[in-house]
Amino acid sequence: MKRIVLLLIPIFLFVHSALSQDWALQRLEKSPRHREWVGIKHDGRTVETLVVYPEAKGKRPVVLVIHEIFGLSEWAQELADELADAGYIAVAPDLLSGKGPNGGRTSAFANEDKVIEAIRGLNPDDVTADLSAAADYGLKLPAASGKLFVTGFCWGGGQSFRFATNRPDLKAAFVFYGTPPADGMDRIKAPVYGFYGGNDARVTATVDPTKEKMKTAGKKYDPVVYEGAGHGFMRGGEDPTTTAPSHPADIKARDEAWKVLKSVIK
Repeated sequence: MKRIVLLLIPIFLFVHSALSQDWALQRLEKSPRHREWVGIKHDGRTVETLVVYPEAKGKRPVVLVIHEIFGLSEWAQELADELADAGYIAVAPDLLSGKGPNGGRTSAFANEDKVIEAIRGLNPDDVTADLSAAADYGLKLPAASGKLFVTGFCWGGGQSFRFATNRPDLKAAFVFYGTPPADGMDRIKAPVYGFYGGNDARVTATVDPTKEKMKTAGKKYDPVVYEGAGHGFMRGGEDPTTTAPSHPADIKARDEAWKVLKSVIK
């Protein structure tokens, strides 16, 4: 796979497809897999979390899903369902739980701008605490094998990288077009897999410096840059309404990234 950096395509070009997700909701509603909302309590707060179970025999790995800067949207929920379809228990916390109007979560906000503003205002340590509580809940499920993985997208991609610095029992972290943490790489125990779009220079420009930092720290970092793909290709690659010029490359990148993820999670 070629590793390249092309010109920046501003993230606002992708916002429209994030706003219109009826297609994702329709797919979710047709899913045969069992899904449930649970309120995970820790430190005096409750994190509303979507848990999706695979239709599979035996105990299965847990994949902690960290949503985009757009919150736990319909697409993020549908992505969790796809992970369950692949045979994993997907645990997707809404990190805006209790932050919305009347104490609501992502769905309680009036519009996307309010969601983004709220996400940007989250305290990083509070995010880590929420993620750890959700991970602990998943690992204690009777159907769980005891193996924990994390994946995140966009803002959540950066959070998945950061979570790896704080969670020594991770088996692997999957960073989708997210930026690296400012520090703490020396604490990482798990291999980190990175997935980036060639047309996403803002984020992809961080790959080579991160490779050097992880190498210096003696950690495994395996990044791939998909030529022609844009920011958010995991969503854009399956969105039937998108008109983005990178759409064909997004589809290819999405398919290739899924293959890598499935080959690692066992």
